[in-house]
Amino acid sequence: MPAVKFTATLLRFAKKGEKTGWTYINITPDLIHRLKKGATQSFRVKGKLDDYAIKAVALLPMGDGDFIMPVNGTMRKAMQKKEGAMINVKLEVDTAELPLSADLLECLADDPEAQAFFDTLTKGHQRYFSKWIEDAKTPETKAKRIAMALKGLNMKLGYGPMLRHFKALKGS
Repeated sequence: MPAVKFTATLLRFAKKGEKTGWTYINITPDLIHRLKKGATQSFRVKGKLDDYAIKAVALLPMGDGDFIMPVNGTMRKAMQKKEGAMINVKLEVDTAELPLSADLLECLADDPEAQAFFDTLTKGHQRYFSKWIEDAKTPETKAKRIAMALKGLNMKLGYGPMLRHFKALKGS
């Protein structure tokens, strides 16, 4: 499929469940159709937001034919743009395989119970754990996330339930 080019406004969710506070761009059904005909589930794209190159970024379905692309702080800072700003977007489907965190895989090898549950998860859900760990900005945070992941996997918790579990413990 060819790349699509369009201009978008950086939007922000006020109250939207787990997406509360997210900055994103909306991608209309006609653009999704041109990118990936018949898409109804999340898929990854690569391209550019203004002059900032992106890859392996997920487009998320919103249930009405529209999709959104979360635009995180790193992306916004690189573009020097905030909510309400207009950006030039160029996207194409990204079919590159995402490698899993080597550190996570090494720790899983030492924890057969966590490894066994991890292996039952879909590739997408395994990547949630991996990306969360690899996105840590410090070695301390990365180590903390690996420990949380292993503990959650031993409790047979997927990524979302694990985050909610530890958030609830922190709040009590």
